[in-house]
Order: sequence, then C-alpha cells, then structure tokens
Amino acid sequence: MNIILASNSPRRKEILQKAGYKFEVIPSLYDENIQGLKYSAEIVINCACNKAFEVAKKNRKSLVIGADTVVVHKNRILGKPQNKIEAFEMLKTLSNDTHFVASAICLIHGMEIVKGIELTNVTFRELSDTDIMTYIKTRHPLDKAGSYGVQDEGFDFAINIEGNLDNVIGFPMKLFDELLSECI
Repeated sequence: MNIILASNSPRRKEILQKAGYKFEVIPSLYDENIQGLKYSAEIVINCACNKAFEVAKKNRKSLVIGADTVVVHKNRILGKPQNKIEAFEMLKTLSNDTHFVASAICLIHGMEIVKGIELTNVTFRELSDTDIMTYIKTRHPLDKAGSYGVQDEGFDFAINIEGNLDNVIGFPMKLFDELLSECI
C-alpha cells in the first residue's frame, strides 16, 4: 500500500521513518489559521482531516496521513509564531506554568476515514528573558506550535511531561498505530 504523509514537518517525517514506515511526502496546502481560538478537540481534528482530504482527493488509492499539533494554554490555541516578538510572548506566557499539547491524526484510505487526538501536559520552569532570547536566536521556535520544540538541542524549559513525548514533538505514534489498525 502506498502511504502519503500530507505534511512537510521534518519531525513527523523523522518519527515515521524511525518507526520503520516507508512513505512519500506530499505537503498539504490547507491553510490552518486557528491561532488564538478557544480550544476544542474538534478544531484540531478538523485541521488534520482537512490536510488529509486536500492530498487524498488527488491520491485516492493511497493511505493519506493528515496531522495537526497545537499548544494550548488557558484554553487558547498557540500556533506557530509569525515572528520573534510573537515567539517571545508565547514563551513568556508558558513560563512557570502548565499547558497541554494536542495532536490530531486523520487517516484516509479510499472511503475509509479514521481520526483521533492525543493530549499531553507539559510544565515549564520559570523562564528569564535571557533564556527566551537565547532560544529564539537559534531560530528553532519560529516553525513550531507554541514557539518551542521539546526535542531541540539546548531546550531545557520543560520540567515535567505527563504523557507521550512523540505527541509533544508532533506525531503520536501510539495513536497512529491504533488508527492504522482500524483503517486497514
């Protein structure tokens, strides 16, 4: 079976490759502007499904994987920052507090559609302005939801993670394997 990852995320690609999956990458062009919205699982699942649908309509015989990851603080979605100032503000908001990461996956194979979501709590230590600026200078936060990547070299902001680390990175393998078993 031909598998397509409808995402350009290097993190999702790496997680799937490490798990031994062979797939093709066809990034979805779906515009997922949900930053600042009040969180609901439905919003994140819909984004993952819309990404998958956008690629599946041209690849009907393939298994298409759509995914979306958001950081949620005080019930507000923090997407990818638009610039360094926004990244700074997001990280300052997450400092010395707990938030959660929600990753949704949608699989489309022919007429079969399965979807799900996973949540992981993350607690940050107190961050100084210097901590945040040093991290922003690495440019790592500029392409990640919530302005951080827990897997980034030198990232030591998280003091507690309750749940699946792959979920925080952007692709929960356990959820993917469960959905895949339902789909094929």
